[in-house]
Amino acid sequence: MTTAGLVVIGDEILSGKVADANSPFLIAELRSLGVSLREIAVIPDALDEIADVVRRQADRYDHVFTSGGIGPTHDDVTMEGVARAFGTRVERHPELTAMVRAHYERRGLPVPERSLRLADIPVGATLLYSEQIVWPVVAMRNVYILPGIPEIFQRKFLAIRERFRSVPFHLRQVLVRDEESIIAPHLDAVAGGFPDVALGSYPRWTPAEDGHRVKLTLEGKEPARVEQAFQELVRLLGSDCIVRQE
Repeated sequence: MTTAGLVVIGDEILSGKVADANSPFLIAELRSLGVSLREIAVIPDALDEIADVVRRQADRYDHVFTSGGIGPTHDDVTMEGVARAFGTRVERHPELTAMVRAHYERRGLPVPERSLRLADIPVGATLLYSEQIVWPVVAMRNVYILPGIPEIFQRKFLAIRERFRSVPFHLRQVLVRDEESIIAPHLDAVAGGFPDVALGSYPRWTPAEDGHRVKLTLEGKEPARVEQAFQELVRLLGSDCIVRQE
């Protein structure tokens, strides 16, 4: 199974000044691609923490995505943190430098020195170009460095999303009337009999309008196994317990 991690970087997220919109977006996108997002770490704009978390996730997961900390200001330290994670440094990339200069020259403006920091990337990083984006995505080994602004984060991810496509997940759902304590033995039986199928149980505090108290999900990479587990769960629960099957 293809796995991924996400590192959300920014004091503004941890302090509540800005709401994180990139995590929900990436969760949905990776799931649709068949990639299992295994961890989301939210950390401050601190070099050592960025380096430690990126290094750990890069060793553990197939793909790692970072969100935030890219720009010309003092707290934009993600590039340096990723470089440190891999034991290297940042350098000013000539192609990116030319792009920054061209951006200001087209507008008839002088190039602010701090804007050239946008051309500083880890030594050994790769630039991923696409027709959908003007500025390339910077990738350092299996780490993809994305900006924190949601509109740009989404645009850049969508430009490279197909490189992450894997075997899709297959999902079946059952909505039931009974509480979890009543159906727990049936869930144990299915979970034990089908260890390759993820069984989830999500209760409500009060019944829904249709009367269901618990949503059960079965998910896996093998459609036949998911269907077998689904049929066994339906059999064990019985028709009186089931509100709806999906």
